[in-house]
Amino acid sequence: MARNETNEPNRLVSAAIGLAVPSDRKNYGYISEHHTFGETAKKSGEYAEDLAATMLATTLGIPFDPDLAWDARKQVYKASRYIFKSTHICQSAEAHKDGLWTTVIAAAVMLLEE
Repeated sequence: MARNETNEPNRLVSAAIGLAVPSDRKNYGYISEHHTFGETAKKSGEYAEDLAATMLATTLGIPFDPDLAWDARKQVYKASRYIFKSTHICQSAEAHKDGLWTTVIAAAVMLLEE
C-alpha cells in the first residue's frame, strides 16, 4: 500500500503501486510503492512501474541502461521476453484550498488460489 497526505493548500499529492510479472511463473514478480508531492498521477505511476520492472529485470539478469528513459527501458524489458506484464495504479489529488487534510491511497491485493 502506498499512502500520502498533506494539509498544505493546493499541494499536489500522489501515491502509486507498480507491478512487474515475469513470463515464467516459477519466478516471483515485484511490487513497488511510491509516494510523492508535486507529481502528476501519470508521472508517479510510471515511476512506480519502472521501479518494479527494474527490480525484476535485475533479478532476471536482463541487461539494461539505467540512464535510458522509462519508455526505452520498457521496450527492452518487453523485447527480452522475460517480463510478461508491467503496470501501475495511482491516485493523486490537489489538496483542499483551505488546508483541510487530503489523503491519497493506492493498494495492491494478492489473491491466492487453492
